[in-house]
Amino acid sequence: MNIDGSSSLEARARVHAALGDPGRLSIVDRLLLGDASPGELGQILGLPTNLLAHHLKTLQEAGVIERHRSEGDRRRTYLRLIPQSLSGLVPAAVRRAPRIVFVCTHNSARSQLAAALWARASAVPAASAGTVPVPHVHPPARALAARHDLDLDHATTSHVDQTLRPDDLVVAVCDTAHEQLADLERLHWSIPDPVRTGSDEAFEHAYTDIADRVQRLAPAIHPPKE
Repeated sequence: MNIDGSSSLEARARVHAALGDPGRLSIVDRLLLGDASPGELGQILGLPTNLLAHHLKTLQEAGVIERHRSEGDRRRTYLRLIPQSLSGLVPAAVRRAPRIVFVCTHNSARSQLAAALWARASAVPAASAGTVPVPHVHPPARALAARHDLDLDHATTSHVDQTLRPDDLVVAVCDTAHEQLADLERLHWSIPDPVRTGSDEAFEHAYTDIADRVQRLAPAIHPPKE
């Protein structure tokens, strides 16, 4: 028997078994577009705590989701999809929005990169903003953008209060902004802050994470019907 092939089949079978429940599939559908805490998932999907815990354990053991601790409130954990485990799976629902706005705390790196990457992937316009914006885009973010042929040369920072419109689709690309925008409907991408270490590796990792998420979300977001 081909040992490697057998192992691959077993891994695929675990994923199929994990998805063979409407509750677990609804969790995956939600995490396809953004991260969420267990409490948020329970509220969104209307699942009791004990059943949600069972579903999350099954998905985690199958390698479909993973947990990590919030960079904002360290008491919180967020769940994120492991996209490699679901090759070929696409979001089930289409959302319509005239514009998408990526929000992080300082509007100096992650949100700017997300907006630039979105402009490559979708005809829906994009903007970025911060909950506590700094005066300028972080220099390593500009350098990273240049390495990947993204244009941040003329990018400026702005506050969410001066940027958001009522019909915008908001994506919080950091834990702190997500937690600060608790009263605002939004998607959440739990992307570690590369500015904390400032290393090229951290910025490249953030870029790869954002680029992957943009490619997953872009097909599901359509402009409003005329």
